Amino acid sequence: MENMILAAQAASGSGSGMSMIIMMVAIFAIMWFFMIKPQQKKQKEIQKFQNELTEGQQVVTGGGIYGTVKSIDLAKNTVEVKIARDVVITVDKSYVFKDMANTPLQK
Repeated sequence: MENMILAAQAASGSGSGMSMIIMMVAIFAIMWFFMIKPQQKKQKEIQKFQNELTEGQQVVTGGGIYGTVKSIDLAKNTVEVKIARDVVITVDKSYVFKDMANTPLQK
C-alpha cells in the first residue's frame, strides 16, 4: 500500500513540474509582447528621431529643457540647442528626445 502511494506521488510530481515550466514560458511570453517589445519599438523610434535631427527643429532634452536646434556636431555627437535669446547650450545627441513642433505647448 505504501509503495502505491509513493508511486502515485512520483507520477503526479513530474506532471506538476512540466506545468510549472509551461506557466513560466507563458508568463515570459506575455511580458515580451506587452512590455519588452513595445519598449524596443519606442527606443528604435527615438534613435531614428535623433539620427534625423535638423537645424531649426524644436526639441526637448532629457532634462526637460525646451529649445531649438542651432547646430549638430556629428564628430562629437553633440547638439547645440538655443533655449533663449543669446543662450545656447550643448547637449549630447542621445539626450534629445522629442520634436516639439508636433506637440502643443502649454500657455
